[in-house]
Amino acid sequence: MSNTAGIREHMELIGADGVHVGTVDRVVGDRIKLMKKDSGEGSHEGHHHFIPASLIAGIEGDTVRLSANSDVVVDEFIEEESDPT
Repeated sequence: MSNTAGIREHMELIGADGVHVGTVDRVVGDRIKLMKKDSGEGSHEGHHHFIPASLIAGIEGDTVRLSANSDVVVDEFIEEESDPT
């Protein structure tokens, strides 16, 4: 599933392993923009990241479930410089 129509601001994103990956800021094209507070540590700290919509496995209530484990999703982060807006 790559449909982002049901995704709203402040929804939680969790990996297939059930671990929190981030919180939705907004949808930009075919990517989910995460809030800065979920930016992580080190080189990921202090800026927005994007997750490809192709990683969406499903939406349940206020949670977006991803098809990959959290550690794999973090490796797939697209840095803020790639923001198409």
